[in-house]
Amino acid sequence: MIKSSLKRIYFLIIILFLPIPCHADPSAEQILKQADEIRNPQQDYKVIVDIISKKVGEKDKSAKYEVLVKGKEKTIIKTLYPSVDRGTSLLMIHYDLWVFLQSISKPLRISFQQRLFGEAANGDIARANFSGDYNPKLLLTEKIDKKSYYVLDLTAKDERVTYQKVILWVQKDNFHPFKAEFYAISGKLLKTCSYENYKVILGRLRPTRLVLDNALKLGQTSIIEYSNMTQENFADKFFNKNYLKKLKY
Repeated sequence: MIKSSLKRIYFLIIILFLPIPCHADPSAEQILKQADEIRNPQQDYKVIVDIISKKVGEKDKSAKYEVLVKGKEKTIIKTLYPSVDRGTSLLMIHYDLWVFLQSISKPLRISFQQRLFGEAANGDIARANFSGDYNPKLLLTEKIDKKSYYVLDLTAKDERVTYQKVILWVQKDNFHPFKAEFYAISGKLLKTCSYENYKVILGRLRPTRLVLDNALKLGQTSIIEYSNMTQENFADKFFNKNYLKKLKY
């Protein structure tokens, strides 16, 4: 009996001092991929984008675009408003970006860094493939208002992307993008972004409002609203420089 009791005690001691198994955090690559899948559908889609530009002491200005996305490497942006720019379109294929103006016969090559409207750069709308464009590193986890976030440091793989560095906060329990800081190649902070107004769209909760604040000029803000997102199946022929002039508005 004594030996049996000693064995049970010994067994309990071993169990008590065994290390408690813990679930490791996902890798930085896995976190970024999950956040990207929430920000944008993986299939072809069409969406309406409204941008309101705010400046201190000035009247708000607005613009409206129809955006067609095929996979992660092809995008068309059709300008619907203001009326003076209606008919202007942008085409992205991989890291190349062209603009077609009604007043010219051939598309012009432009950069992702150039402004589209207000604080929104061309690349903010045309190219949003963080997981394909950046090498991520998990810096730390941070608590904000009782919620835990992964903080990722994203370094650009190619100098043609919109920003050379991004710091991205991703909520731990659901991988929702929360906010971001965008940096120039010099290391200067250019703008900040918050991802807001999550709604169920194409089967996932997604942010439908982005608020961009100019870090260099206080009081300059642009609000990007996404609406009427629909799943599509676009033919490759649409995503061609020669087809831009044929787009219907």
